[in-house]
Amino acid sequence: MLEKVIKDAVKDGKCSFGSKEVINSMKNTKLVVLSHSVPERMLQKIQEAAKNLKVPTLNYNSSSVELGRLCGTQFRISAVSLKALSDTNLKTIIKELETEKQE
Repeated sequence: MLEKVIKDAVKDGKCSFGSKEVINSMKNTKLVVLSHSVPERMLQKIQEAAKNLKVPTLNYNSSSVELGRLCGTQFRISAVSLKALSDTNLKTIIKELETEKQE
């Protein structure tokens, strides 16, 4: 589900790539996806900004190389903010992640 949502957002231009871009576009964001490769200090900044604006963050269980590939680029992407996401899709993704954590 997450992969499809990210691909759709990239295709429609409804996302931002990179840690700094994600922080700058946080106000209009529905969900932030973070790879394992985000440096600790930047991770804290992103999570703090997301918490202040009540934007859910999601840890993508792979590297920035994989996240970049998923976004259709040949570059590493450590963070992606999704601006267009239906509440239904958002709830489904969060529920899927909670299920994965419990397994």
